[in-house]
Amino acid sequence: MANHFSPDSAAKHSRLRGAVKSHSVCPYCAVGCSQNVYTKAGELIDIEGAPESPINAGRLCPKGANTFQLVRNPHRVTKVMYRAPYSDHWESRPLEWAMDRIAELTKAARDADFIERDATGLTVNHLKTLAHLGGATLDNEENYLIKKLFAGGLGILSIENQARI
Repeated sequence: MANHFSPDSAAKHSRLRGAVKSHSVCPYCAVGCSQNVYTKAGELIDIEGAPESPINAGRLCPKGANTFQLVRNPHRVTKVMYRAPYSDHWESRPLEWAMDRIAELTKAARDADFIERDATGLTVNHLKTLAHLGGATLDNEENYLIKKLFAGGLGILSIENQARI
């Protein structure tokens, strides 16, 4: 039988050929739809619904279907806006600076305000000056780790998740 395809057509293949597939969870709502994330050479090339998922069977809502465009959007904000105390203007700062600053302020608050024992001498290990509010997209495992770190590790009392509010 004769080949009816041009060499160019015969050489074409899926953009996913050779990609590494990783499993993820859609970041939008609390349903927990499964996504397949495809990368090549460490670069994100596609995000799709995971057909093997019993939750969404490969389907995604309009927001979930737009996850790739959200991540690869050239207009995506990659810096934070910071206004120093008593300043009258905002400054653009790198995300890495913001993460380091949050860690510094968290440690400073814990060092300054940690309560090891209450007035009666009972060990409480509390920190009342910090709180954590989680998002609806956090899964059970993430919430478990947050609870362990923030309550057990830092002593934070106020830990909540907006999915319950």
